[in-house]
Amino acid sequence: MGKWKERLKSIFIEEDPLTSINDSEKDSETDSPNTLQSVEQQPLTLQHILDQFDDSADFVHNAYLGDRMHVMYFSHLVNEDRLERDCLPPLIQSENPLKHLEAQSMYKPVSAPKQCVEGILSGMAAIIFDHHAFLLDVIYPASRTVAESETETVIIGPHEAFTEQAYTNLSLIRKRVQSSHLKVIKLAVGEVTKSDVYVLYIKDIANPKFTKDVIKRIQDVEIDAIHDTNMLIQCIDDHPRSVFSQFLTTERPDTIASKLVSGRIVCLMDGSPTAFSAPSSFFEFFSSSDDYYQRWSIGTATLLLRFQALIITLVLTALYVSVTSFHYEMIPENLILTLTESRSKVPFPPIFEALLMETTIELLREAGARLPTKIGQTIGIVGGIVIGQAAVQAGLTSNILIIAVASSAIASFVIPNYVMSASFRLLRFLLIILAGLWGNLGLAIGMAWIVIHLSGLTSIGTSYLSPVAPFEPYDWRDVFLRMPFSMLGRRPSQARSKNKVKLKMRR
Repeated sequence: MGKWKERLKSIFIEEDPLTSINDSEKDSETDSPNTLQSVEQQPLTLQHILDQFDDSADFVHNAYLGDRMHVMYFSHLVNEDRLERDCLPPLIQSENPLKHLEAQSMYKPVSAPKQCVEGILSGMAAIIFDHHAFLLDVIYPASRTVAESETETVIIGPHEAFTEQAYTNLSLIRKRVQSSHLKVIKLAVGEVTKSDVYVLYIKDIANPKFTKDVIKRIQDVEIDAIHDTNMLIQCIDDHPRSVFSQFLTTERPDTIASKLVSGRIVCLMDGSPTAFSAPSSFFEFFSSSDDYYQRWSIGTATLLLRFQALIITLVLTALYVSVTSFHYEMIPENLILTLTESRSKVPFPPIFEALLMETTIELLREAGARLPTKIGQTIGIVGGIVIGQAAVQAGLTSNILIIAVASSAIASFVIPNYVMSASFRLLRFLLIILAGLWGNLGLAIGMAWIVIHLSGLTSIGTSYLSPVAPFEPYDWRDVFLRMPFSMLGRRPSQARSKNKVKLKMRR
């Protein structure tokens, strides 16, 4: 049977020459499994290092002392002024450079070629003197300074935001959490990029099981490249196909510090201005740090306003479609005449009218986000007013729908987390279609599906709808309300911390 199968395969399947070549190369690699190991065990030589960075125009190689000493680095990753002014002159003028290299602690001896190559790639300068190799830490990568967050602005409270430099972000956190119990574990993700990821937690407060789970998930990620934290969380989500993010992301160091103190695990990634915390609850996405910087009554009112904004942005346009298509009896008598007159010139059914205007709003929003700030604001304001008025005058839509769509768009900006806001903007289209097909029944089916979907989600094994399910009434004081600090004495139950008390007020 096997011979007939091979014979038929040779007749009907044409062999690809490239495949055969790759197979032969693969076979040769398989025949010698220790090839990679043997390369790593090669002695560290100047030619080996130069071969690794062949055809790299930004790689710098200088020779000194009659070709006895070689210095190699990437010019855009090191502080060349410090290297040429403070480090190399004493070495060149020394009577015994090797003794000078061995005596100074800033020169780190290396013997493995891989260690030397990784040091150069990370921004260190490699010095080879008479077959002795050293790494010098003169890292000075280009980075922007700490500035205000553009996506998470606050009125009261600190305005600092993370940058793309992980060490800068760690310093911002260390400045706020000055405790020796704050632990930082360094990992690497990306088979090619080897991006640094830092897992942070506070010992004796964070649940060790969650810490191990997050570390294991990051270590299990096998992908060529990850460039941002938002990419990483999509690889370690409990439910990656869901429209909702299961990890809270933020650019604010004060928010991350509060998450650490509440017993959650935090991750930073070098090259990304965003950090995430775990486990996360659905209701955390509606909380903002300035809720705690204002009086408790104002913070509570603002928090409740955001939940109202959630309902408006999700339901209002779909409700307009449902009522105008199937349920005219729900409209007050005084308003139905105005609505009928406004819709009398519109040739489309309400569902197409609503989808047209919602798509236009999304186009304006996307254009405003991609253009420079001043032009984007102008496009958003002028485009919205001009297109809205022109659409009504041309008979493409009604005045009432313009009000509904604009109110939904404004309400979406009230949700402080951009990722969650984008999820609800997408679901709004689903509800509009269901409302256009089946009226209030379709709207109810869509809302029920969203609630059922949210009930099935988890964040590193904990319920995504905590503290509603499971029912934890004490946590409602810090989720649906912002009670006075004297009433917020416990850490959230979702963190499952052994040290549950976080506040003891003596008066």
